[in-house]
Amino acid sequence: MEMPSLTIGDRTARLPIIQGGMAVRISMAPLATAVASAGGIGVIAGSGLGVSELAQEVRRARAATDGVIGVNVMVAVRKFADLVKAAIAEGVDIVIAGAGFSRDVFDWTREAGVPMVPIVGSERVARLAQKFGAAAVIVEGREAGGHLGTDESVRDLLPRIVDAVDVPVIAAGNIVTGADIRDMLAMGASGVQMGSRFAATVESSASDEFKRMYVAATDDDVIIVKSPVGLPGRALRNPFTDALARGDYPAIESCVACLKACGKDYCIIDKLQKAQTGDVIDGLVFAGQSVTRIHDLPTVRELIDRLRSEFQAATQEAAS
Repeated sequence: MEMPSLTIGDRTARLPIIQGGMAVRISMAPLATAVASAGGIGVIAGSGLGVSELAQEVRRARAATDGVIGVNVMVAVRKFADLVKAAIAEGVDIVIAGAGFSRDVFDWTREAGVPMVPIVGSERVARLAQKFGAAAVIVEGREAGGHLGTDESVRDLLPRIVDAVDVPVIAAGNIVTGADIRDMLAMGASGVQMGSRFAATVESSASDEFKRMYVAATDDDVIIVKSPVGLPGRALRNPFTDALARGDYPAIESCVACLKACGKDYCIIDKLQKAQTGDVIDGLVFAGQSVTRIHDLPTVRELIDRLRSEFQAATQEAAS
């Protein structure tokens, strides 16, 4: 059995796979283009980018593929509105938003005819999103990487949210293989979002050092850190996170007020940028719980082909 397609609003991808929008500068045009061209939904992460930089990335992706391209922008960033509107103006297909809830974004996307997909962590927020016009919702469990909005597993949340809303529900968190995709669809999901697995691909804009940490990660390396955003975050242990655990917060050398509200314990944009460019000693390496099951660095096309084969095998095994 082949994977089904995924329709969100009036956009349809051949495969039920959304590539996670990983900031800062991990999910850029090269990764999003490769995923969209392979049949999934490619996503550019807008958080941490300037408005003109995000617009340029969307243009690059739009020029390179006729597949489905989305953007993911955290509601918590101060330039949220400008980033979303710039992406819409460049012809993005889908807007995804998490780390907060914005009512206004539903108006902007509705006026532009662009499907809006919020990331949710409860039935209440999922129902509220549907009320405001969400074309789908992404339910992200505690297993996900980066900022976490719930302490519940996606396997516990998913069935409840599927029952709570009438729009497509996308499962996110600890999804690495085609068998994982089959499990999520069997539980009622219309599709899945995969972040960490796509971060460890050739087309990802993460540094080689960042990718090597993913491939080498063990269970002891995956930890929860405090984020200035006001949410916990899942990351890989390194000297920087050890310092955080001791309460040894680095001084903020310069502040550009990138967040609407910031705990100012440290500059998260600076630390994410360090890791993306190769400093995995003093940088912050976000990763999902699934990182310990990642052992190679395939191209996106190789990964998608593998996922499809694994999905077929898991489906046949379940039917036998």
